[in-house]
Amino acid sequence: MLYKKYIKRLIDILLSVILLPFVIIVISLFGLLIKLEDRGPIFYCGERLGKDGRIFKMYKLRSMKVNAPDLRNIDGSTYNSDKDPRLTRIGRILRKTSLDELPQIFNVLKGDMSFIGPRPDLPEHINHYEGEEVRKLEVLPGITGYNQAYFRNSVEWKQRLKNDVYYVNNISFILDFKILWKTIFSVLMKKGIYSTNTKSEKTTNLERAE
Repeated sequence: MLYKKYIKRLIDILLSVILLPFVIIVISLFGLLIKLEDRGPIFYCGERLGKDGRIFKMYKLRSMKVNAPDLRNIDGSTYNSDKDPRLTRIGRILRKTSLDELPQIFNVLKGDMSFIGPRPDLPEHINHYEGEEVRKLEVLPGITGYNQAYFRNSVEWKQRLKNDVYYVNNISFILDFKILWKTIFSVLMKKGIYSTNTKSEKTTNLERAE
């Protein structure tokens, strides 16, 4: 498909270049606030599964306290909640507005990610894919995607994988356009930001749950 192979990547590059000045300003502002709050690092760089199973470093503005433990939900997905004690004061604002995702524009420019696509999983999650679920790795992961637009974090991980496969099977300019505008609406309305699953596991890995 012409859109999937060429046009989508061209749109990613053009949008990244257009948005880059704005993104740099916002990152600089919140980066200063993050540094002033606890003197910790501004960015969180975590390993994620990319297209064809390639592992890459995904960039985010740090929203958790330094050396925060890794909490997981029953289904193995990362835990997040409006009462999450690991979040910094600035981090809560970043999470509610999704501004912590802005540095991923650099991942888009590098070719690791797209603006629209399945959200990338942790590397070890590839061992838990079943059947067609692995097909989410046929496309570049996205800053936002079908799940983030329509559900945010309100559905379980396995259901999100099914939705990711649906996206791969139906990828088109029209679908990407709908996802983009639905994402903007969801962010503005602050819908489905936090998971409704119950956390069941705690480890000592810093920040990997971001």
